[in-house]
Amino acid sequence: MPFQEPGYPSWAGYQTSIYSKLIPPKITTDSSRWEVEARARMPSRSYNYVNGSAGQGRTVRANLDTFTRYRLIPRMLSGATSRDLSVTLFGKKFPSPILVSPIGVQSIFHEHAEIATARAAAKLNVPFVLSTASSTNMEMVAEAHAAASVSVEGTEFAKADRWYQLYWPKDDALTVSLLRRAEASGFSVLVVTLDTFSLGFRPADLDQSYLPFIWGEGCAIGFNDPVFNDKYSSQLATGSTLSIFEKLKLLIERSQGSISLFFALLWWHKQVFKSVAWIAEVYSGTHKTWEDLKLLRNSWNGPIVLKGIQSVEDARLAIKHGINGIIVSNHGGRQADGAIASLNALAKVTADEEVKKSNLTILFDSGVRTGSDILKALALGAKAVLIGRPFAYGLALGGQEGVEHVLKCLLAEADVTMANIGRKNVAELDRSILDLG
Repeated sequence: MPFQEPGYPSWAGYQTSIYSKLIPPKITTDSSRWEVEARARMPSRSYNYVNGSAGQGRTVRANLDTFTRYRLIPRMLSGATSRDLSVTLFGKKFPSPILVSPIGVQSIFHEHAEIATARAAAKLNVPFVLSTASSTNMEMVAEAHAAASVSVEGTEFAKADRWYQLYWPKDDALTVSLLRRAEASGFSVLVVTLDTFSLGFRPADLDQSYLPFIWGEGCAIGFNDPVFNDKYSSQLATGSTLSIFEKLKLLIERSQGSISLFFALLWWHKQVFKSVAWIAEVYSGTHKTWEDLKLLRNSWNGPIVLKGIQSVEDARLAIKHGINGIIVSNHGGRQADGAIASLNALAKVTADEEVKKSNLTILFDSGVRTGSDILKALALGAKAVLIGRPFAYGLALGGQEGVEHVLKCLLAEADVTMANIGRKNVAELDRSILDLG
C-alpha cells in the first residue's frame, strides 16, 4: 500500500525497514523517550503546555496506570501471519485504526506547525483532526493536507480524511461561520469538544503566567474569520473594548518595571487585545446544553462527534440527540484533576446495553502511548484511537518527518503485537484478550 513503508506489505514493515538499513533512526523508536527528548528541544513553557495537566496530575497518571493494569493475553498457533489493521469510520475505510488528535498551537512545538502534522497524516492516510486553536489558518491546512494526500487508486481505502474540531464559541453566528468555512475546506466530520468551555486549573502554565493564545498563538482560525473580525471591529468602534488609557495601565502593570518589556507589550498590544477577544469567544465559561446541539445539526451536513464523553449517561444522551459518534476522552487529564481514567470510562460506556444496540461510533482518546495501548482500547470497544501527545513530541523532534516516525512506530508496534498475541484483524480484538491484573 502506498502509505506504508515502501516495499513492505504491512505496518510492521517499518520495523523491518529500520533493521535492513543498518543505520539507527534519527529519532528513537522508544516511545517512553519521545517526551524526554522533545523536552530538550522545546522552550520550557512550550513543553509545560503540551505536557501539563490539571491540578496535581492525578487524571494523567490514572490514564497511564489503567493501561498498565490491563494485560494482553497471547494465543498461540492462530495463523496470524498477515494482519489487517483497517477500520471503517462513517462509511470510509482506512488502513489503520488511529487518528491524529486535535492539538492546538502547534507552532510552539515546531515552525511548520499544523502544516507538518497534516502532511504527515495525509501521507500515511491517517485521518487528521484540526483544532480550532490551530496556529495556522484552516484553509491553508486543508490545502497542504490535500496536496500531500497519497493516491488510493487500486486500493479499497478512502482518500486521506480531515476532520474539524470545534471549540464551541459563545456567539452562534461565529459558530456557523466556522462550520461553513470548514465544510468549504473539505473537512468531512465535525468533532465538538465539550469539556473545555472553561480552561482547567493547570499549575505548570499558571506558574509561568503563560497562555499562548494571549500572544496570538493558536488564534489563526479566529483572526481569519469574517464574523469574528466584524464583531471585533464593531467593539473597537463602539468603545466596548478597553480604552487606550486602560490598555496603557494594563501594559505598565504587565511590564513589571521593565522598559523593554513595556515596549514589547506596546508593540503587540493590538494583537494581544484581539487575542483576548478571541479567547472570550472560545473559552468563554459559557457552557452549552444538549438542546444547543440543534444549532450544530442544522449548520453541518456531515457526521457529528462529541469529544469529552466520560459517562454512560452522556453516551445515552448523545444517542438520544441523534449524534453520530463520541470520543471517550478526559482531554488527556488537562481539564479535571481526579477524574475517571479514560480507559475505565470506555469500558463502562461500551458495556452498556443501550449503547451496544445503537449505531453510535465510539472513538477513544487520552493516555495512549504505545502500540499495545491502541490494541487495548480497541479490545474494549473503541472503533479507532486518537493519538495526541506522542505526535506532538514527534513534531518537536523532527517536524513532518518526526510525526511520520511516531505514527509509523505506533502502528508497527501495534501490528507486531497483534501477531504476537495471535490476532489477525481488528474484529478479533475483544475483551477476551485482556486480563485486568
